[in-house]
Amino acid sequence: MDTLVLLGSFFLLMIVGVPVAYALGLAALAGALWMELPLDAVMIQIASGVNKFSLLAIPFFVLAGAIMAEGGMSRRLVAFAGVLVGFIRGGLSLVNILASTFFGAISGSSVADTASIGSVLIPEMERKGYPRDFATAVTVSGSVQAILIPPSHNAVIYSLAAGGGVSIGALFMAGVFPGLLLGLTLAILCLFIARKRNFPKGEVIPLRQALRICADALWGLATLFIILGGILSGVFTATESASIAVVWAFFVTMFIYRDYQWSELPRLVHRTVKTVSIVMILIGFAASFGYIMTLMQIPLKVTGFFAALSDNRYVILLMINVLLLVLGTLMDMAPLILILTPILLPLVTKLGVDPVHFGMIMMVNLGIGLLTPPVGAVLFVGSAVAKLKIEAVVQALYPFFGAMLLVLAMVTFIPAISLWLPNLMFK
Repeated sequence: MDTLVLLGSFFLLMIVGVPVAYALGLAALAGALWMELPLDAVMIQIASGVNKFSLLAIPFFVLAGAIMAEGGMSRRLVAFAGVLVGFIRGGLSLVNILASTFFGAISGSSVADTASIGSVLIPEMERKGYPRDFATAVTVSGSVQAILIPPSHNAVIYSLAAGGGVSIGALFMAGVFPGLLLGLTLAILCLFIARKRNFPKGEVIPLRQALRICADALWGLATLFIILGGILSGVFTATESASIAVVWAFFVTMFIYRDYQWSELPRLVHRTVKTVSIVMILIGFAASFGYIMTLMQIPLKVTGFFAALSDNRYVILLMINVLLLVLGTLMDMAPLILILTPILLPLVTKLGVDPVHFGMIMMVNLGIGLLTPPVGAVLFVGSAVAKLKIEAVVQALYPFFGAMLLVLAMVTFIPAISLWLPNLMFK
């Protein structure tokens, strides 16, 4: 009955249109009242949920990504990717994916990636003879790399949801190969489609112009090397690297590129504060929700349920993947990480799955959910940028879903893809 009160009130609030964050908080209050807990305990959990030093990484990375996104970085990354792969048949689709790889390594946000890269490349791909729905499908699927390749905001949230026992630096390193594998798989698919549908080739950029484009883009790409180099060398932590990324992004945008007006900075900061406020409210309420779940022993009950079905690690992981894919169509990524990690992590660790590896499994699963209706945030942004109906984009995404499910299977059942690099760097 305890579980029914907590989860039932949460889903009922969701059904009537209450935002996820507030539904979590109100459901936690309902559960506390049912268990006759003092409401002070819920308030303490909300406050302690956001009172963590590691959470400072989120506003700093969001701000750094926003500065680079609006300061001309996306245009320069597109040009740089064009130098590398633009001359191949279907090269603009490869440019799109490679630009998302570079930009995702700076912004850490799939939505920002889709908005920035899509606004540049979707019209350009259509002008060069690519169908608009295909260009949009390439853009939104390629942007999923941003939640895997460091610095990923969602890796920070997963570390928090796991109780702070999973290193953010290890999660950052774990996302490198899955992110690159996703980009490579999508690129191979695009090459196959380009040959089948006879998409145009691009032009080879003259050497002098290519060198100028590369030099221009390297200022922004240096952000990635500063972040990862500092973490791996031990000069600063993942959280401290976020603040350094902001300083570097500000310097490059305002003093090197100089495409952004000083008068626009207050509006950019205001948008960033709004975004971060929403995330922090969600984290605080999710902490109280998780606290009530723990008191009700819901994680233990779920573990017992799955254990009764099978004791095979791979069967359990397959069932969890199906569960995450279904839930990813119904809820956004951050709340699902905060809700499900405390429930599922004890189960998989009992089966011998590394928490860092499971984090990558969750990221890929829920990244696919960002592209699926009815609540796929990246799908909505891509459709809006391309001015296409969601149905048209989803239809064009079918082969890309197949490629992403293949990557999900590889990341799930080949742990070394996620664990080799963090084991090398941190052990």
